[in-house]
Amino acid sequence: MAATVLGIFSHPDDAEFLCTGTLALLKNAGCTIHVVTLAPGDKGTAIHSSEKISRIRKKEGADAARLLGAEYHCLDFEDVYIVYDRDSINKTTAIIRKIRPDIVITASPNDYMIDHEITSMLVQTACFATGIKNMEIPEKHFEPVPYLYYSDPMEGKDKFGNPVIPGLYIDIRSEIELKEKILACHDSQRNWLLTHHKMDEYILSMKRFGEQRGQEINRNYAEGFRQHLGHGFPQKNILKELLGDHCIVNL
Repeated sequence: MAATVLGIFSHPDDAEFLCTGTLALLKNAGCTIHVVTLAPGDKGTAIHSSEKISRIRKKEGADAARLLGAEYHCLDFEDVYIVYDRDSINKTTAIIRKIRPDIVITASPNDYMIDHEITSMLVQTACFATGIKNMEIPEKHFEPVPYLYYSDPMEGKDKFGNPVIPGLYIDIRSEIELKEKILACHDSQRNWLLTHHKMDEYILSMKRFGEQRGQEINRNYAEGFRQHLGHGFPQKNILKELLGDHCIVNL
């Protein structure tokens, strides 16, 4: 199956932290990969204007996607102001209809940041709406509804500190060096986190969490996911079909 895969997240570098290893494996399996961010990362700076950091971070997002062999898109929402409303639903549905993915990977429904949670809600609705004819957007509806997967929340825990257990793991040990190079494209975010969070562990924290997930399945590195299996969504685990032994289902 030569699938089209869409990773759609809030900010540049979200996908790089949480699912780039899996996207790289899917690329190797013959899939076409797209990465979309709803916002350009316009608040992720301690020194630049919103306009300047947006330009910088969108270029970093495009550079990262190029290393992955993917195409990058940005919807130009604003950081912190990602909201669940009519306009946002229409814009999110429009980009999904334009790309026409078979598989969508997005943010966890429960995470430390509301931008991530609202993005997850928008993408769920937009995927369900791909086949709804009477939407207020020019992009043509299509069926079937894409397969929908949620990535891990940051650090694998919800906002109350409770662990979020993946429904499946993807063994990414073969792609960890590429994932590190792709994340390193986001140099401005590393510098901002150093100022804002007083830490310089941008890549190290990604690898440490990847190691944690890997240890849970006796592998070196892994990424965790949960599949959306609500009414109207595909029920088959298409990642297992495409990635074979790289995909370990958590029984």
